[in-house]
Amino acid sequence: MACAARQATDAVGRAVAGMASPPAGALTPAQLRSAYNLKGTASGGRTVAIVDAYGYPNLERDLAAYRKQFGLPPCTTASGCLTIVNENGGKALPRFDLGWAQEQALDVDAVSAACPDCRIVVLQASTTEITSVGTAVQTAAKMHGVVAISNSYGGADASDDAYGKYYNVPGIAVTASAGDSGYQGGSYPATSSYVTAVGGTSLAPAPGTKRGWAESVWAGTGSGCSAFNDPLGAADEYGTGCDNRAMNDVSAASDPAHGGLAVYYPTSAASASWGQFGGTSEASPIVASVYALAGHTGSKAKGTYANSIPYEHSEALFDVQSGSNGTCTPALWCTAGPGWDGPTGLGTPNGTKGF
Repeated sequence: MACAARQATDAVGRAVAGMASPPAGALTPAQLRSAYNLKGTASGGRTVAIVDAYGYPNLERDLAAYRKQFGLPPCTTASGCLTIVNENGGKALPRFDLGWAQEQALDVDAVSAACPDCRIVVLQASTTEITSVGTAVQTAAKMHGVVAISNSYGGADASDDAYGKYYNVPGIAVTASAGDSGYQGGSYPATSSYVTAVGGTSLAPAPGTKRGWAESVWAGTGSGCSAFNDPLGAADEYGTGCDNRAMNDVSAASDPAHGGLAVYYPTSAASASWGQFGGTSEASPIVASVYALAGHTGSKAKGTYANSIPYEHSEALFDVQSGSNGTCTPALWCTAGPGWDGPTGLGTPNGTKGF
């Protein structure tokens, strides 16, 4: 498994990173909640779990800096708002890895931005093997209060027959990033029939328009069809063109340059600074947070999956209708249009009714 976080770069290709304050062009929590019509929503303290690999010793410190900067309520281990455990739920945490720690910073900041009152559980897997991160998903599913589990990583398309046991969690929203390499076909676990596959968009202010924001396909987002897994029954009427599982279901901001989130992230095992991050790693925790805000997953009957909910309420999403992430046949697997398309699925959150 590889994480799917990407740093924004400036006009000459330098990373928008190592800054003393949030980058001017980075998305703030207030902007994110405005763009997706989340103002005035609250979760009532529901919990979003984040599954990543390796350790991040200063996660709590850095999250506190992010939340203080934007006037969000504190979320600490002492208060019970923040929990950090290993893949089995224990306190012996794995070794530090800078890249994956930066991924975790993006994930916890994205949840904080989209759902400021959500509790957060971070599960740090010992390795990047699917068996390790999958074990963390199963651990998260057993933890009290968890209603959504975000997975900002992916690998080659794979079979639910082999790995679905990790992601088969009825009654909890399990989201997975689609990947950041454009149209390449399926990526697992996003191609699992048990998860909500999350693609990526470019998001920019659009003063003077009704919504106030413009959204199109992010060229880097993954999309495609699984070679192995069953199609979603809920998607039957949407004409995906896939004989098997179609990726994606929904989408959210991912373009590092246009919609990339301001993140307070580690630059070493001891230091941190501000930067601008995107990738479908941004989109997965955003969508998981919207599921938590909606609060519908726990009431679902045993044997049903949260990925069906957007298909039942597609009219409550922003339908992204422009942009492409590559060349493909049929075109809707890589080019946006009305209704379902591969890069953006059914669309992006418009409040919580679609989740």
